[in-house]
Amino acid sequence: MHLDTPPSKALIRQSALCDWLDLSRSGLDKLRKKDPTFPKPLKDGDSRQAAAFYVVAEVDAWLRSKIEARDAA
Repeated sequence: MHLDTPPSKALIRQSALCDWLDLSRSGLDKLRKKDPTFPKPLKDGDSRQAAAFYVVAEVDAWLRSKIEARDAA
């Protein structure tokens, strides 16, 4: 999945985010634990099984900051 200019409040399911970042679910969990700057998910309920969504603009901004940090080095 590739979004050039994502809507500011668009949400993406965790499974779609894994596809977008080419990560497994456990890989995404490891990334979230390793990098505290990674955007936090929004849960659709209080249970552990509730669907997790991410704000596309937040993930896009996080990716852009990683690319800028890489290019500045």
